[in-house]
Amino acid sequence: MSVRVVAVLAALLSAPAFAGIEVPVDVSAGPMGTWFFGPPQQVRGAVPHFGLLFDVKAIVDHQLIEKNIDRVPAQYRGMAQGIKELRISPSIFIPRYLYISPKLDAFGGVGMYGITWRPFGLTLFSTGGGSAHGWGQRPPPRVALEAGVLLTYIFVHSDRVEAPQTHFLRPGVDLEFSVEIFTGERFLVSLGGGGQAYVPQKMGEFGFGPFDTMMCLAAFAYLKLHYRFPYDVNL
Repeated sequence: MSVRVVAVLAALLSAPAFAGIEVPVDVSAGPMGTWFFGPPQQVRGAVPHFGLLFDVKAIVDHQLIEKNIDRVPAQYRGMAQGIKELRISPSIFIPRYLYISPKLDAFGGVGMYGITWRPFGLTLFSTGGGSAHGWGQRPPPRVALEAGVLLTYIFVHSDRVEAPQTHFLRPGVDLEFSVEIFTGERFLVSLGGGGQAYVPQKMGEFGFGPFDTMMCLAAFAYLKLHYRFPYDVNL
């Protein structure tokens, strides 16, 4: 998030006149597959570990800012008019990924259960999209490239020597590409995928070790269904 965006957000949130504005909120969820390179995937093969991905975001787009530009303090109006879209999560404590991948012999006998938080994200590139503010529009598909900071805990349970029982707890970063398409006035579908990189952790321990014994890199892919609804902001 740039300094310009932070300044405009601070201005909006501190302006009493900004209360009562209707902001679209996007709630999305769907299945996700994750491939953890290293010992877990050597045993499991090409089959991903399963999970769920979900998001809750308020969508503040250029149209909404322009409609309410008179409520933005004069010194920030130029910066506000240059913003195409902001996606704001109501809390950094809402998890983004849930790993729910039972230990099954058919899939190598390695299971994973865990959770990932993404407290900070940055849109590197986006085109198309929009909030459908007014609920009579269907904006073009949104294509985006985003990066984020992660905190992940995963319990790996296995009887295999290659992937021993592990409590994986590490910070990391991700890079995500997504395509988001309106299928109705309030309904959307999105496809996406990308990669994750973590501070390395040796399987079965909490420290480091040879590269071929550690978890640190992953790839993921997902399908999400979205529902978008108006929400009255009372600041």
